[in-house]
Formats: sequence, structure tokens, C-alpha cells
Amino acid sequence: MGAAGERARRVPPAPLDLVAHVLSIATDLMLCSRVSETLTAAGHEVVSAPSIEESTWDDVDLIVADLDAENPEALVGLGIPVLGYYSHVDAATKKAADAAGVALVVPRSRMARELPDLAQRLLEG
Repeated sequence: MGAAGERARRVPPAPLDLVAHVLSIATDLMLCSRVSETLTAAGHEVVSAPSIEESTWDDVDLIVADLDAENPEALVGLGIPVLGYYSHVDAATKKAADAAGVALVVPRSRMARELPDLAQRLLEG
């Protein structure tokens, strides 16, 4: 993201009816920062936490979670759409997230490339 208040290039703003409150869960500070910056640039409000236990999810419309940091079953139990991401070599994590019912499970690299579109897809239902 460029100067304060300047929208990052190639990140289209969210339509006004799709501006969301997003909870980003990750223990990796760089990854958490990237999620926050990308979604903020797209017009969403983002709050970050290292785990679901250390966060509040009141008024949250979407959870974006590093599945290395959080149990997929705990996330699904909240009744909020979840975009879960994982290391592309960790097939067991993907399988567990799919079995738990995480709404969308993608490799970390895809999440980094397509985050605004993936978030919008889940927000639109």
C-alpha cells in the first residue's frame, strides 16, 4: 500500500453494499499484515488476532484464517463464513478443513493473489 490513505494498485474497492467487517486470524505477523492491508485497500474493515480465543467476533461478516494457527472445526462452529488458507504442501490441513465445512479453503499462494475476489465471493454468498 502506498502513502497513507492511498489505495494500492490493482485492488478494486468493495461495492458499498459489500463492505465487510473481517477478522483475520494468523500468528505470522507478515501474513496477517498482508491480509489486513489488502482487504483494507479493498474497502473492508479488518481486525487481526493470533487466535479465535484472543479475538472478538461480534459484528464479523467474514473470517480469514491461517489454518496452521486455528482449528477449522472451531471456526466453522461460529456460524460466520470462513476463508481458510494453508501451505500448499499440507494436504492433511486442507482435508481437515474441507471435512469441517470451512466455506473456502485455498493454498496460501492463491489467497495472497486473489484475496479481494475470494472475500467478495464469500460475502456475496
